[in-house]
Amino acid sequence: MSDSLSIDPAATLWSTGERAGMPLLVLLHGYGADERDLFGLVPYLPDGIAIAALAAPLSPPWPMPGRSWYPIDDLTSRDSAAITTAAESVLSWLEAEAKGAASIALLGFSQGAAVSLQALRLAPERIDSVVALSGYAAPGELPNDVLLRETRPNVFWGRGSHDDVIPAALIEHTAQWLPDHSDLSGRVYQGLTHSISEDELADVRTFVTKWRDEERTAD
Repeated sequence: MSDSLSIDPAATLWSTGERAGMPLLVLLHGYGADERDLFGLVPYLPDGIAIAALAAPLSPPWPMPGRSWYPIDDLTSRDSAAITTAAESVLSWLEAEAKGAASIALLGFSQGAAVSLQALRLAPERIDSVVALSGYAAPGELPNDVLLRETRPNVFWGRGSHDDVIPAALIEHTAQWLPDHSDLSGRVYQGLTHSISEDELADVRTFVTKWRDEERTAD
C-alpha cells in the first residue's frame, strides 16, 4: 500500500446540521473539481437524508485547478493501488465523521466513482449502496470481492454513449465486473459526454430514494 492520504474534514460541505441517525449520502467529485462541484446536486436529491460533499486529498499538476483523488499518469490506464489508497481515505473520513449515520451510500463522478466502488470493495459492511457516474471499477482482485458476489449490494452505473474520457478497456472491464458483484441498475445515456444529464439526475434521484426508503423500512 502507498502512503496514506487524509481528507480535510473542515472542507466538507454538509446539506444539514441535523444529521444524527439519518441516512448519509457522500459525494465524491471528479478530477480537477472540488467539493463544491457535486454539492450542486443537492436540490435534485430526495429529502430525508444527510449529504456530505468531500474535498479530494490531492492537488492535480499545475495548471489544472481543483482537487484529485489519485494521479492520472496517462490516458489509457489507471493505478489500482492509488485508487485503493484514495478509497482508504474515504473510509477513514467515514470512521471519524459518520459514526452516527443510519446507513451510508456513496455517489461519485469519474474519479469519484472509481473511488466509491473501491471503498465498497474494501468495506462492504460499511457501504450500503453506490452511485457511479461516468466512472469504472478498478481492475484487479480484492479480498472482499468474493463476499460481494454473495451479498450483491445495490449499485447504479450511469455513463454517456459519447464519453471518451474513460478508456474503453476500463468500461469493458466494468461492464463485466459490476453485474457479477452487485445488484446493478443503470443506463447508457445516448449523446451524453463526460457529464451528467437531467435524465441521469432523475434516475439517480429514483435510486437514492429507494435506498432511503429501504433504510426506513429496515428500521
